[in-house]
Amino acid sequence: MRDLVLLGAGGHARVLLALMRAAGYSVLGVCDPHLASSGASRWEGLDVLGDDAALLDRLGPERVALVLGIGQLSTGSLRERLYDLWRGRGYAFPALVHPAAWIAGDALLSDGVQVMAGAIIQPGCAIGENSTINTRASIDHDCHIAAHVHVAPGATLCGSIHVDEGAFIGAGSVLVQGVRVGERAVVGAGTTLVRDLGPRQIIIGGAPRIRAKPAAES
Repeated sequence: MRDLVLLGAGGHARVLLALMRAAGYSVLGVCDPHLASSGASRWEGLDVLGDDAALLDRLGPERVALVLGIGQLSTGSLRERLYDLWRGRGYAFPALVHPAAWIAGDALLSDGVQVMAGAIIQPGCAIGENSTINTRASIDHDCHIAAHVHVAPGATLCGSIHVDEGAFIGAGSVLVQGVRVGERAVVGAGTTLVRDLGPRQIIIGGAPRIRAKPAAES
């Protein structure tokens, strides 16, 4: 694998850096506009390479691969937009798996997938590109997770669940066998989902609510 460059320097980036160090990946440095504008030269033991323009100036896609350190919120699509932007410029985003995660041998992980410590992905599962399976999340057999999905810490997905593109599964939520979560829908933290949730719907502990208009994007 080529050297990795981390994009972003927030909390999600720190977790990813810990993952990469635990897994023995070679991390060349971090690109972050705020660090660059502050004049910082080091962050968490990494060289600050500059803002995102530093990639285009000095570190082409033939030399480095990228790790997207921008977390995903239940509203907003900055992470998705950055992924598409840099993929369009030819950069690769390898799938990353913490050594303390467990992944079945036949599970499929697409480009840019991030699997954090303690996560479990069982047989027959497929995880779409740029999706995050966060700390101690559990994905049971034959689940299909589309692109740009965030499964937050401690969420439990029982078997044969479909989660469509851009959906957000909140921390500690439980999705029962066979349900479907629609595109850009949100399952709130601690919620038990027992029936399908339509596109862009939100459920927080009780009946789903439909937004009258899309949430403001970050």
